[in-house]
Amino acid sequence: MRAGELARQAEVTVRALRYYEKVGLVVPVRLPNGYRDYDPVAVRQVREIRELTGLGLSVEETRPFVECLASGHGSGDECPASLAAYRHAIDELSARIVRLTRRRDALAEHLRAAAERSMPRGVQPFSAGHGLDGRPVRCDPPIPSDDGTADRLVGVRLPGVTLPATDGSTVGLAALGAGRTVLYVYPLTGRPGVDLPEGWDTIPGARGCTAEACGFRDHHEELVGAGAARVYGLSSQPGHYQREVVGRLRLPFTMLADPEFAVRDSLRLPTFSTGGMMLYRRLTMIVSRGVIEHVFYPVYPPDQHAGEVLDWLRTHPDTR
Repeated sequence: MRAGELARQAEVTVRALRYYEKVGLVVPVRLPNGYRDYDPVAVRQVREIRELTGLGLSVEETRPFVECLASGHGSGDECPASLAAYRHAIDELSARIVRLTRRRDALAEHLRAAAERSMPRGVQPFSAGHGLDGRPVRCDPPIPSDDGTADRLVGVRLPGVTLPATDGSTVGLAALGAGRTVLYVYPLTGRPGVDLPEGWDTIPGARGCTAEACGFRDHHEELVGAGAARVYGLSSQPGHYQREVVGRLRLPFTMLADPEFAVRDSLRLPTFSTGGMMLYRRLTMIVSRGVIEHVFYPVYPPDQHAGEVLDWLRTHPDTR
């Protein structure tokens, strides 16, 4: 088999084939006329090299697999040396992941410390009314409009939807238990160093999720004292993203993840699209005995919303 035919069958360049020959992985026979002649097994050998290098192995690390094929085995990983090469590659990759994780965590800590240093004097990190950079959250127009969602939700029973929570449990909305539940729904919470969707600040009611979460954090004890048996935040973000937010903002309550929009489908909650993502519009429900008792919608401004919910609870005591 000539070099060009081998390259075509193995789907590599002739230049790559010459390199494999140079390092002794694929060795042709020299014909009397000087042409190279490759054994048919060379096709499998070159394909093996291509597949393994695609998985991250170096060309040299494919040698045990190539030699295994040359010895007559049906697969390049049937030999003990090949299995050892797998283990070595996995160990190397695991060690690299550990190193990269440490680098990532160190960079994240530097980012957090830098963000805190840049905050105005007297402002607590990630406090209510302040964004990820410590600056006051501006709730400038456009102001979200009321589309009547609140009117149709009052008196509706929560659906039998179960959602994963950031504490590792699952929460069934139809079985929240006795007492009032504050369930606030939000689009997404930003992360330091991660850009928000393009045009985020121009979307009515989109900005201010971090400030809203911090508001519920700072007023949590007061909310409980005013009759809220539990507080939940709910968004379509995945659980691992929410767990990072709970830890970073030191939230004393649990977040619920609804990436499949099961609650939206059951209650026809409002959503919007941006940057290729579907997100919830911001609203808060007061739930009592499984029924929606009151709805705050639209929520504006978000940094003052927890205080608004607290005022409502205090002026509407649960006497049932």
